[in-house]
Amino acid sequence: MSLRIVVCVKYVPDATGDRHFADDLTVDRDDVDGLLSELDEYAVEQALQIAENADDAEVTVLTVGPEDAKDALRKALSMGADKAVHVEDDDLHGTDAIGTSLVLAKAVEKTGYDLVVCGMASTDGTMGVLPALLSERLGVPQVTLLSEVSVEDGKVTGRRDGDAATEQLEAALPAVVSVTDQSGEARYPSFKGIMAAKKKPVESLDLDDLDIDADEVGLEGSWTKVDEAAERPARTAGTIVKDEGEGAKQLAEFLAGQKFI
Repeated sequence: MSLRIVVCVKYVPDATGDRHFADDLTVDRDDVDGLLSELDEYAVEQALQIAENADDAEVTVLTVGPEDAKDALRKALSMGADKAVHVEDDDLHGTDAIGTSLVLAKAVEKTGYDLVVCGMASTDGTMGVLPALLSERLGVPQVTLLSEVSVEDGKVTGRRDGDAATEQLEAALPAVVSVTDQSGEARYPSFKGIMAAKKKPVESLDLDDLDIDADEVGLEGSWTKVDEAAERPARTAGTIVKDEGEGAKQLAEFLAGQKFI
């Protein structure tokens, strides 16, 4: 039986762009370019490696987002994923992590899965809670923050590196895992892969397809909301210390004044 791997990916604003909030205090995505979250590229890479080491496996990439989110799917498909699922619905605007986990869980169940692979966090929200929420909704084990992962004999195993210890973990499939940016550099799409991605299937779903009511998601259905936001203050000129024999003393006094020392 084929090993069914689903990779959850996110289309995020380019961190190098001029990001700001819209009037409803959601991220304004219209005025900045978007891309596949860098941390999710590691998830795609690990899924592809697992598939390459399996006798028979299929990798599906899944995203929730607006029309432009297909760009994230195309990047993952060009890396080597087999097919994609795109959940798009106007009522999803402003959905928080809890609502997103509901949508992803329903889409994963509809797609069919043995293993769900996520990045450690998104590069825009950086909450890092979605893998745990997703495993809870699916009712399967979670093995998170792995720097090494493999699948064999119906189990997923991996290594989690912490500040004080390294853990070896395993769970029976089906399961949800998340991988860190230490799991291995993501491959670059080849020209052949980019051309092949154009012919790979992309299934589109909306809330009706997933049997989700609009009031469970979106801004009104969110458990968390942004109450207030302000622009980051512009940088001011720094303090220049000219070393004319007293430079070290002036630097020490400055650091002491800032309570750094």
